[in-house]
Amino acid sequence: MKDFVNAILRLLVKVALHGYFKKIIVKGKENLPKNCPVILVANHQNALIDPLLLATHTRLNPYFLTRASVFKNPIADKLLRFIRMLPVYRVRDGFSTIQQNQQTFEQTNEVLRKNGCVIIFAEGSHSLVRNVRPLSKGFTRMAFGLLEKYPDSKPVILPVGIDFSAHKRSGSIVRLTFGKCIPVDMPPSQSGKLTKKVEAALKSLVVDIPDENYEEKLQELLVQGVDVSDKSEVDQYVSTGKITSKVYPISSLTNKVMKIFHLPLYWIWLWIQPKVKDEVFTSTWKFLIGFVLAVPYYLILFSLAFLPGIGTWALAFLIMAWISLWTNKNPQE
Repeated sequence: MKDFVNAILRLLVKVALHGYFKKIIVKGKENLPKNCPVILVANHQNALIDPLLLATHTRLNPYFLTRASVFKNPIADKLLRFIRMLPVYRVRDGFSTIQQNQQTFEQTNEVLRKNGCVIIFAEGSHSLVRNVRPLSKGFTRMAFGLLEKYPDSKPVILPVGIDFSAHKRSGSIVRLTFGKCIPVDMPPSQSGKLTKKVEAALKSLVVDIPDENYEEKLQELLVQGVDVSDKSEVDQYVSTGKITSKVYPISSLTNKVMKIFHLPLYWIWLWIQPKVKDEVFTSTWKFLIGFVLAVPYYLILFSLAFLPGIGTWALAFLIMAWISLWTNKNPQE
């Protein structure tokens, strides 16, 4: 029953994500492994949007390692565990909590033992910055811990790059790029070598703008019309100054029209926005508002369509709301 509910949720979230983003491009699906333990290591730029994309655009039915602070509320704890999220405690959560990670690692061992998949955002935090930050050692601990307990298992690391044309805007483009699997075929003493290997693999998949003069370089790419969600386009421009497919600026009219025909939802976002302290959660909140409230909003408009006097207007408003959603475009930051 739990797996069935999760499958239904993934389907609904996938449909909603395709409504929120203008385009979701998936590359490297042929690299998805079968019949082996999979530790999926991804970069982390867009809060809850990242795990939702990975959960809905692979056939791996993954579990997620998530910072423990979001599990503090008992209701949230049950809900998050139900949707396959497991807590990871960090030093900042208090030294006394670190030992609780052992229970989480035991749970991940059981998932992997059954040739399941666990996703870890190994950078240890999220950031809107378009590059790969140093990776923590959590995924190597997981891999070598599994081998220690189940020596016959053959875990692999699956690197995945996630790039956004505009992190905080609906109607934008997101790219998921699955790299080739990296077998864990070295002794634990070489865990550092495995970390560097995975970090190099991620950097080959993700748009990587160096920290030095970052803002200036990003603005140059945007002004020149380089698709900042496409690593090959960014690398080509940086090395040769050439652009294969230029992204031209477009009018914000489609986004404004979408807001007009979804005005109650937009008002809710304007009310929540000042309370969002971390800008990385901008898209998460926008998406959740739409995911939870869009269907009730459409149903209200549909029911009003049967009332005399306002029925025609309500139906027209509903149709325009749908059209404006699917024509909304925000290709770049």
